[in-house]
Amino acid sequence: MAFLDFLKPKTPGANTNPTMTSVMPEQIYKQGVLELQDVIAPSALKITPREINLGDKIARTFFVMSYPRVLTDSWFAPIINLDRVLDISIFIHPIDSANILKKFQKKVAEVQSQIAAREEKGLVRDPILDTAYNDLEDLRDQLQQAQEKIFDVGVYVTVYASSTEELDKAESEIKSMLESRLIYVKPALFQQSQGFKTALPLGQDELAVNSKLNSSPLSSIFPFVSFDLTSDKGILYGINRHNASLVLFDRFSLENYNSVIFAKSGSGKSYATKLEILRTLMFDTEVLVIDPEREYEFLAQTVGGRYFNISLNSEHHINPFDLAVPREDESPADILRSNIVALVGLFRIMLGGLTAEEDAIIDKAITETYALKDITVDSNFAEIEPPLLSDFEMVLSGMEGSESLVQRLSKYTKGTWSGFINQATNVDINKKFVVFSVRDMEDDLKPVAMYLITHYIWNAVRKNLKKRLLVIDEAWWMMKSEDTASFLYSMAKRGRKYYLGLATITQDVDDFLKSPYGLPMITNSSIQILLKQSPTTIDNLQKTFNLSDEEKYLLLESDVGEGIFFAGLKHVAIKVIASYTEDQIITSDPSQVLALRKQRADIVNNQPPSETAQ
Repeated sequence: MAFLDFLKPKTPGANTNPTMTSVMPEQIYKQGVLELQDVIAPSALKITPREINLGDKIARTFFVMSYPRVLTDSWFAPIINLDRVLDISIFIHPIDSANILKKFQKKVAEVQSQIAAREEKGLVRDPILDTAYNDLEDLRDQLQQAQEKIFDVGVYVTVYASSTEELDKAESEIKSMLESRLIYVKPALFQQSQGFKTALPLGQDELAVNSKLNSSPLSSIFPFVSFDLTSDKGILYGINRHNASLVLFDRFSLENYNSVIFAKSGSGKSYATKLEILRTLMFDTEVLVIDPEREYEFLAQTVGGRYFNISLNSEHHINPFDLAVPREDESPADILRSNIVALVGLFRIMLGGLTAEEDAIIDKAITETYALKDITVDSNFAEIEPPLLSDFEMVLSGMEGSESLVQRLSKYTKGTWSGFINQATNVDINKKFVVFSVRDMEDDLKPVAMYLITHYIWNAVRKNLKKRLLVIDEAWWMMKSEDTASFLYSMAKRGRKYYLGLATITQDVDDFLKSPYGLPMITNSSIQILLKQSPTTIDNLQKTFNLSDEEKYLLLESDVGEGIFFAGLKHVAIKVIASYTEDQIITSDPSQVLALRKQRADIVNNQPPSETAQ
């Protein structure tokens, strides 16, 4: 049978005898024209009682014939998410409530009569009859109050496979999944042609195998379901926009503890991050933040944390030559060698790049600078006094071929920038929440400052094992330089060993992905959050995260605090929601910030809060 003839609806009483039909020249011409449907359709098909052979594929259609008394939510989701090629058609035919109520009245009378007959005979009450009577009465009340409606519902599934054995296996899989929920399906025996056309997007219910369902169980068949990301532990990230479930998750339960957040400016990325921090602090987790815009200061004050402002005129300093105390499973030689490598990377950023010869000179000068202070692999790093940048400059100036290096380094030791890095460390991060702000640092020095801070935090993290989260806001600053990006990627890979989660946040997606370490950073992050995106970056983001077109437009049209939350292999559409108290602590909205500042000033001056502050 030709496939196109198979799909054509048959008109009752039509004359199908070709000898009785007059054929016009125009019809003869049209029959010879090759159309797209002729190319994509198989030349013929074979229909058997249990399946249809389409050439390369075999199709078998099933229909749902029986439902349990109660249908659970999303019971159809396992079939929709099944990793097989299948077509699903759901036909919903509304039934007039007035007609169905008349039938209900008759059915209720029948059940009442059966119950009364059993009582007259002195038989024990039948729980099945009692349950049926109660269900009928409840449904009749809901129908009369227009709270429910009745529908004739037909659910059809056509499964495709390459062989009969594979088709039998798929049938067994589908049946076991549904029968475990007391839902029974049958293949459309001797009606496979009607079943195949019913499952196609033609809107033709040729099988007409319908069951009566009211509105509530019918809604459970709704096919556009979403993965749930609700676990028995963790923090609340937001609300699942598809099914209103809670996105409750623990990053420290995944294979690594890292996350990335991509969002355009003003879309709520810092707000979502501060909300996560606030909730994470309640679970005995230390949080450290590198803050480029001074957005976390009030949060640090509120939770009793520490806030360090790193700038040229700041009183807070970090000495890059500090050495971490080795752990039991580490040797001093490894610590010293690792710090020398990190310092070479720091000087590469500070000095605007190094040639191979300059790299070797810097490496040798760092080793000799430590030796100047009697620091070797046999030293006790807990009792040493580390050298300063001026000591390194003195050693470097005595080396051959270092003239250019000394000249470029002088602005950090004697020039305008000398107060920034040529000082002993005087910061202490022995608090549950610590913020390093680099907002007041010059743009040219921000990558240097962020590298220095992350290296200092990394040394502190390696001292003792604790659950920690390091948040790097506007991480694209660090991705601009290959050395800072490489160090950040190294932390992402090695952080799990030290119980450290790394959260990177950025609004400049293109700059982040241009770095050779951008994509590896994403793949080494078990949690990814995409909030509202700009049209200029969405195509690049869609390619990176393999987003569908629907997910792409969802990100373009999302409101503030809305987007997609990825955790492992699952992802859901999310809306970030905070309580009123949390919102007052973490908000970055300028109007709210000004109102809160005025409110606090009124309280300090013993004045009643103004209306705008309230």
